Amino acid sequence: MRHTCALTALLVSSTSCFAQASVDLYGIVDAGLRSTSGLGASNAPIPSGTNFAVNSGIDNTSRWGIKGQESLGDGWKALIRLEGGINVDTGAAAKSDRLFDRQASVGLDSPYGSLLAGRQPNLLSDALIPVDPLGKRYASFNPNINVAGLSNTAFGTHAFGRQYGPSGYSDNFYRLDNTVKYTANAGPWQARAAYSFGEVPGDSAASSSHGAALAYQGQNWVVSGATMQFRSRDDLPLDAWTLGAAVRLDAWQFKANVARNEADTGPGKTVHQRVFSAGVSRPVGHGLLVTTALYSVRREATGFRDDGFERGFLFVEKSLSPRTTAYVEGDYTVWRGDAAGMTASRANDRHGTGLTLGLLQKF
Repeated sequence: MRHTCALTALLVSSTSCFAQASVDLYGIVDAGLRSTSGLGASNAPIPSGTNFAVNSGIDNTSRWGIKGQESLGDGWKALIRLEGGINVDTGAAAKSDRLFDRQASVGLDSPYGSLLAGRQPNLLSDALIPVDPLGKRYASFNPNINVAGLSNTAFGTHAFGRQYGPSGYSDNFYRLDNTVKYTANAGPWQARAAYSFGEVPGDSAASSSHGAALAYQGQNWVVSGATMQFRSRDDLPLDAWTLGAAVRLDAWQFKANVARNEADTGPGKTVHQRVFSAGVSRPVGHGLLVTTALYSVRREATGFRDDGFERGFLFVEKSLSPRTTAYVEGDYTVWRGDAAGMTASRANDRHGTGLTLGLLQKF
């Protein structure tokens, strides 16, 4: 009887604790049937021919996560967030070495702003959220995510070839470990600052990163930008910035962005990349949204021919319910210089096209 009373008291106290907090499981499951020409299953250039595949995360990256908050009183809250990517076509985690590759953070929200610590997206990513012409759709193939946001800088015959900042990967610095990020809002202004600790013994600057971001939200427009510096384990710098705007005119929404980054990759060796992008979206009929975007990427690297590519997108999305969307996506890529690269000893096709029919469901 004594044990029963103790258990009852524990359950009652736990219920009262849970009532002061909230923890939510959420996610996105997105899969599409994709046909390509001049592109392989992972959208890498191939010599020629067509390819058919089931791909994950084309409209929006497939993911799952846990987020929670607890009120501490006087406008203060404790926050947690854990989020990992999913490859729906195989059921595997997006990163085999990390359960929560997208985000793992804990922090405080207050009347003075929010402060989070852990693995988080870099400030370039944050700045792109309101101004990327595709609304960050098709992240694995979106040049603003890959080149401007530094998610996947390796294409063609050359890559950075090293890790900048504490991302854990070469040529991918979109999300950073050991990051402290502060966000403050003042009327239409939003300011962010972040520092990522490299945690290299004896050298506090090596593998670190720091930066700032600023955005202004008007009634029908927004301007958003960020600047960051990343350092390699050998203290080589990577400097990057992005700046964009979005304007809404009646049912039309126009977005444009420019970004540039420059990295020292070795003694006397540098890589310069820039991205221009623009796009427009408009609802057409009930629950139907059409979005178009064009991206232009250019790269200059020591010892390599200048290269880059143009890539255009068309998305037609039909909302079937508040959580379910069917979509058709089309894209066309033209590679410049040696950006298409080689497969074995054969030159890859300089043009690539893709067409996708997909379904997205949120929970």
